[in-house]
Amino acid sequence: MSTLKAFIFDLDGVITDSAEYHYLAWKTLADELGITFSRELNEELKGVSRMDSLEKILEFGNKETEFTNEEKEELAKKKNEHYVQLIKKISPADILPGIEELLIEIKSAGLGLGLASASKNASAVLESLNLKKNFDVIVDVNALKKGKPDPEIFLKAAELLNVQPDNCIGVEDAIAGVESIKSAGMFAVAIGPKNQFSTADIVYQTTAELSYNEITERFINR
Repeated sequence: MSTLKAFIFDLDGVITDSAEYHYLAWKTLADELGITFSRELNEELKGVSRMDSLEKILEFGNKETEFTNEEKEELAKKKNEHYVQLIKKISPADILPGIEELLIEIKSAGLGLGLASASKNASAVLESLNLKKNFDVIVDVNALKKGKPDPEIFLKAAELLNVQPDNCIGVEDAIAGVESIKSAGMFAVAIGPKNQFSTADIVYQTTAELSYNEITERFINR
């Protein structure tokens, strides 16, 4: 039986809902490119890296062959500049319900706490939320070769925390993220509609329902 040693969290849609800011930043860029960008398409970008998200948007607008790799890098940079301006508004009031309490319980239990977010601005967002001090490690996505659903980001978090993957619980709100957790050999907590997360070990509709006792009990008795 595995001993629980750490929790590893995604950021967007789990700790704070910066998905709206991503949507607005991508929409601004798409508008500039003459591409119709919808909230439905934005859902497909959850947990996906910036460059892969850009490729999806260009493909959707039938413009995937119109730009060189250098131009695509510039477009991704432009989107990030829009996003960075928007997230300046983030404050501790934007922490999702139930998250602060859960983080306190995890730290009180002496467990490790890691962040595995595809966002290159994760550290800045945690700083704005005044939560950075709670985390032992934040994975640097710039150093990774593959994005979610590949398990690399969660495996890296476990490595930095100096724990084995089967001693970890991963918390995600994206299908690609849950796949990443399960592929890493970890226990998966999903947030969102139950019918979307058939491979998760436990699913909560919202962060407000998260229960440290229930999650750890399920982990022990799996």
